[in-house]
Amino acid sequence: MTTFMETPVTSGVAPERARSWLLVPATKPEAFTAAVESEVDAVILDIEDAVAPAAKPAARRAVVEWLEAGNTAWVRINDATTSFWADDLAALAGLKGLAGVMLAKTESGNQVEATASRLPEGTRILALIESAMGLEATPEIARADATFRLAFGSGDFRRDTGMSDAPLAMAYPRSRLVVASRAARLPGPIDGPTLVADDAILSRDSALTLSMGMTGKLCMRPEQAPVVNRELAPTPGDVTWSNDTIDDLGVDGAGVRDGSDLPRLAKALKIREAAEVFGIDAG
Repeated sequence: MTTFMETPVTSGVAPERARSWLLVPATKPEAFTAAVESEVDAVILDIEDAVAPAAKPAARRAVVEWLEAGNTAWVRINDATTSFWADDLAALAGLKGLAGVMLAKTESGNQVEATASRLPEGTRILALIESAMGLEATPEIARADATFRLAFGSGDFRRDTGMSDAPLAMAYPRSRLVVASRAARLPGPIDGPTLVADDAILSRDSALTLSMGMTGKLCMRPEQAPVVNRELAPTPGDVTWSNDTIDDLGVDGAGVRDGSDLPRLAKALKIREAAEVFGIDAG
């Protein structure tokens, strides 16, 4: 199992627990610092989907210059089947400010390992699943030593498969990412973004993300972060319930009366841990 490098994080939240992941086009370097200073848990500078082929060299240079200036962020690189992939990795390898890379359109564990081989040992790799082929290979991708966390490229996945964005249609791919992550002992996967600028829809979508067992969500605008962070964290009421349950059953389970108490205690302990990470007090 790979030991991941200790690198600075955008917020005080460790990347394995990060909820909001903001994609920032690398063609807009003037937005990089503002993104890092926003309420997002993690920032991803995007030199893949957000950048036309002709503009990629300049966008890549802008990212490198900003990271070399002492800043920190993740970078979404081009997929391993393109000619841009090797150039991206050559430019980023060894940069102290690189928190990790998001590998676009991941379709095999070999692509993850090939990416890792061109980066310093322990560099975190987010494997972005965006196609039917990638989804079928999800267990293999999750088990690759260099995979840090899975993410769902829901828009490209729908274009590849012809599926709608209805919750029922997207239940299978989301569940597959969740199960594969758990089986490989990875943190929970990161869900795709909500594209409309409507907080009510974003809140609904984020609640669905949580209900599916996913623990992060891609964002397209900094303003989405507060909603995502709130929905993907315990509520004060949850914390109260967890405290009461732990008081009743005991941290070590000394008060457990029957088998049905064990799942309740496990859930309560998980909520307490998340509340401590995200700084949420009981209601």
